Amino acid sequence: MSMPTFLNRAALITDGDAIAADGSVTRPWRVCTVQQVEDFKAVLRILPLWSAAIFLSVSIGVQINFTILQALVMDRAVGHFTVPAGSIFTGCLIAVVVSLGLLDRVLLPLWRRATGHDPTPLQRIGAGHVITIASMAASAVIERQRMATVRAHGEEGDPAWVSPMSAMWLLLPFALSGAGEALHFPGQVTLYYQEFPPSLKNTATGMVAMIVALGFYLSTALIGIVRRATPWLPDNMNASRLENLYWLLAVLVAVNFGYYMLCARLYRYQNVGK
Repeated sequence: MSMPTFLNRAALITDGDAIAADGSVTRPWRVCTVQQVEDFKAVLRILPLWSAAIFLSVSIGVQINFTILQALVMDRAVGHFTVPAGSIFTGCLIAVVVSLGLLDRVLLPLWRRATGHDPTPLQRIGAGHVITIASMAASAVIERQRMATVRAHGEEGDPAWVSPMSAMWLLLPFALSGAGEALHFPGQVTLYYQEFPPSLKNTATGMVAMIVALGFYLSTALIGIVRRATPWLPDNMNASRLENLYWLLAVLVAVNFGYYMLCARLYRYQNVGK
């Protein structure tokens, strides 16, 4: 992806810029070094790819919020023990740990044996996008089945009614979500760290943290918009149309994946082998 040539003017010394005895500019806030301009270009090149990751965190934030609410109106019993609704999210964390182990010990060696090289950071991130789409679709299917159980018992009007459907089904989309995170988050850190110039390498993990923060804030905004614009999310979970929101997220994540593919196709690695 070529950068606009006008950015080079920031390093152009004009007649009004005083030069010190050592050759440096006495007013550095007016003139940048060539290295500073190149560093800024590196950030601009990667921003489209970075922005494509934000909606992944938006969808995950929505999924976390509503999966816990779903668990409250589902059967959380495992033997004689009742699983706290908030603990359902640990399924995602466990999936991340297990997926990282499988990737490191099984999948990556198989990939190297088949192709002769490691997957690129962009390939890992893209795989994470695809798995996140599957996670949203799985959430929609499970919620549809839960609501079918509610309607079969005629309990749409009772917000406290607990479905006999096991809440352990909610672990499936969380497992997919965790597998997706195990691919795209490390892939992003690798991409930023290897593509950024030396002066900006320490910001690689910070870029991922910004994605998570923005995504979770925007997930709250998205929920608010959906509540105002549609009847899908009433206070009564047993009368909701939450599956519609999950299908909407699946479609939006798929569209976002198309945007990511376009950005990845236009991107040219600076420091990572193609």
